[in-house]
Amino acid sequence: MMKHMTLRAICAACDGTYYGPTDNLSKEAAGITIDSRKVENNWLFGATVGERVDGHSFIESCYEKGALCCLGEKPPVSESHSYIQVQSTFQALKDIAEYYRSTLEIPIVGITGSVGKTSTKEIIASVLSVKFNTLKTAGNFNNEVGLPLTVFNIRGEHEAAVLEMGISDFGEMHRLSKIARPNICVMTNIGQCHLENLGDRDGVLRAKSEIFDFAAEGAKAIVNGDDDKLRTLKSREDLDCTTFGMEKTNDVYAKTVENLGLDGLKCNISTPVGDFSAHIHIPGMHMVYNALAGTCVGLACGLTLKEIKTGIEKAETISGRNHLIHTENYTIMDDCYNANPMSMKASLDVLATALGRKVAILGDMGELGANERALHYTVGEHAAKKNIDLLLCVGTLSEEIVKGAKAKNSSMNACVFTTKEELLEKLPELLVKGDSILIKASHFMQFEKIVKALQ
Repeated sequence: MMKHMTLRAICAACDGTYYGPTDNLSKEAAGITIDSRKVENNWLFGATVGERVDGHSFIESCYEKGALCCLGEKPPVSESHSYIQVQSTFQALKDIAEYYRSTLEIPIVGITGSVGKTSTKEIIASVLSVKFNTLKTAGNFNNEVGLPLTVFNIRGEHEAAVLEMGISDFGEMHRLSKIARPNICVMTNIGQCHLENLGDRDGVLRAKSEIFDFAAEGAKAIVNGDDDKLRTLKSREDLDCTTFGMEKTNDVYAKTVENLGLDGLKCNISTPVGDFSAHIHIPGMHMVYNALAGTCVGLACGLTLKEIKTGIEKAETISGRNHLIHTENYTIMDDCYNANPMSMKASLDVLATALGRKVAILGDMGELGANERALHYTVGEHAAKKNIDLLLCVGTLSEEIVKGAKAKNSSMNACVFTTKEELLEKLPELLVKGDSILIKASHFMQFEKIVKALQ
């Protein structure tokens, strides 16, 4: 049951018009969803209109499943069941989520940044779960549709929540912050993503910094102090800011780091209350930053260094996000959920630590604005710099990755394919047993098909 979520309160929160039995107004919704397949007894179903499907057509079936109420933009077919009519279902869900958040007293961590939000979320949630029953954002439910649904999943048993907050334009983080009201705001880095809308890195910083617009009273900011843009937040008098990074000038920093290849890293972490060592089982230097962020959040939430160490060491990867897959013939780095120049270079850094032959299968990156070709070119240069043994690219923009690699190292083994199908046809003769293979591109490239083929 969602505490305080009576139909009367829900109707008031979204300024809706109620139809149906008045006795139901005092009943609480057990859950809220926009997926009719997930409707359970006493849930509220939000009918949304998509490009292909009109959720209003499922209202009757939701009542048959036991829905307490349905919410939609069209007038009710009858008033025998509870129904709330609103101007916009999506806006109503945001308004309801904002109200529900106001009833919660648990600490909420909001995470934003250009790269590493998901992996940072995983480590922070792993750390907090040592002490608290912790809810975390599932999948890509980090935007103006997904965030309200994530907030609705917070229940009475939860003692903390970790919310990923993703944007692509100005104003979006402002609206997300209004819903989440984070007690702790974590910022991973400021990179070159969504430049079509945000212009440059200064624009990215301004857009991401909107997370502070509706942060909870007394909220803490936890930011990557090695990032030249985020470092400037330390001087803001309105922020209680803690920095993390490799540099000793940060409040929490890594004193030593031992690279264990694809088996992860060992590091010694220095904090204001003492030092500790931890084995991060996920490969890549960026994971040290994630562990440092997790350490800062853990300290802010009252965990001991021993508890923080335990949380860092039990963190695992998830599918599509630098997820290691060991097959009989290959070690696959499944990082095909999404990509931008910064994250692609970071993944190449991880691949470079592998033992044996290193293969990168890369695809086009989207939303990079006017400099998209030049930014792809720099990824190729980075691949050559990291001595990747075989570079296979797919897509029109990825031609620039190959050009950049060849310009840096004319003898580099690199080629480009027009389609995934062309690549898949040639792969058996290009790969050898024992290869470590990175697979990465923007989500629209559907590189998960390459992962499945290799498995």
